[in-house]
Amino acid sequence: MYGLRFPEEDVSTATMQQLRGKEGARVRRLYRAHAERTGVEWSKRDYDRADFSSGSAVNQALSAATTCLYGIAHAVIVALGCSPGLGFVHTGHSRSFVFDIADLYKAEIAIPVAFDIAAADSEDIPGDTRRAVRDAVQDGQILARCTRDIQRLLLPEGDDDVLEWNVVRLWDGGTRSVPAGKAYDDVEVPW
Repeated sequence: MYGLRFPEEDVSTATMQQLRGKEGARVRRLYRAHAERTGVEWSKRDYDRADFSSGSAVNQALSAATTCLYGIAHAVIVALGCSPGLGFVHTGHSRSFVFDIADLYKAEIAIPVAFDIAAADSEDIPGDTRRAVRDAVQDGQILARCTRDIQRLLLPEGDDDVLEWNVVRLWDGGTRSVPAGKAYDDVEVPW
C-alpha cells in the first residue's frame, strides 16, 4: 500500500510507525504547499463531525472532498466484489479499505481542490467542492486507476488475464455464468 504512495522509494523494510510518520509528513508538506500556492491561511486540519459549518473554509472543503473520495473508493471496492473492511494501513473499521484506497488519491484530488475552493471564497463550499472533485476524478481517470490499484494490491503479479475486462457475468441459476447486458428473453431457460 505504501509502495503505491512512495513509488520512487523502497519502503519494504520500514515499520508501520515509520511509514505512518512519513505519510503524515508528506501530507503536512502538501497542506503548506497548497496554502502557499492559493494564499489560503492554514494552521492545521481541524473539524467537528457534528458541526460541519464550524470549520474554516479550507477545512470544510477538505472534509467534503475527502468524503467524496471515500464514496468513490467504496463504490469501486464493492463493484469489484471486495470487502470495504479489509485494511492494510487503516484497521478496525468497517471501511478500512475504503480509507486506504481513497488516501491514494487525496494528495492529487482532495487537497488541491479544497484549497482552490477555499481560495475562491465559495458561498457553497460543499456543492462547489463536490463538483470540483467530480471534474478532477474524471480528468484524472480515477475510477480506472482505482480499479487497477485495487487489483494490483489484491491479485498476484502476472494474473492480469484472470479477469475479463468490461464483462459483468451473471449466474444463470444453474451451472453456467453468462455475460450481463444481453437480452435473454429469446433463450430457453433450463428450469
